[in-house]
Amino acid sequence: MESKAKKNSDQTITDAQLLERYRQGDEFAFEEIVSRYKNSLYAFLRRFVNRQDIVEDVFQETFLQLYASRDSFDADRPLRPWLFTIAANKAKDALRKIQRQSSMSMGALADAGEVSIDEVVNILTSYETTPDDEISKEETAQRVRQIISEMPENLRGILILAYFEQFSYKHMAEILSIPIGTVKSRLHTAVVHFMKKWKAANRSMKNL
Repeated sequence: MESKAKKNSDQTITDAQLLERYRQGDEFAFEEIVSRYKNSLYAFLRRFVNRQDIVEDVFQETFLQLYASRDSFDADRPLRPWLFTIAANKAKDALRKIQRQSSMSMGALADAGEVSIDEVVNILTSYETTPDDEISKEETAQRVRQIISEMPENLRGILILAYFEQFSYKHMAEILSIPIGTVKSRLHTAVVHFMKKWKAANRSMKNL
């Protein structure tokens, strides 16, 4: 007999319901959770880490931790931020093993002046919706990927969580284990950093 979770996989089932079924021994419920979040979590890790070997390891470890936490997970907590918290922490641990912490001065970036949030959103949206048959947009996508991959870990992470994953300040604070005030200031710093690099890249392109 098929699992109830399997039968209803195309219907609206909450994460809490799936977790409860998984706690009761329904393996199909766990498979449904993985299916529900695997694409967004994998995309987040690819942007955050930019190293395929680490992406694969952290992706698997994240769901293994969920699998092992059947009896201890608090069903009252939203699942998606919790999964991203695990992934972000594991990714940061992996990165610390292979690279030094950036020595970039945060204060210098914060003094760069006001930056239009809409401008950043437009650039990142263009990156996300890049059609393969439009060369100019593909070039934009490549520049965005390059800039993001070279950002310091803490700035890269918060930019991805805010603009690609669209987490709230509250959830970003939980995922990164920092106060909401720090989330806001760090996000501003990340936006300033991104825009400075973006404008510099554009100037370089024009001078070619």
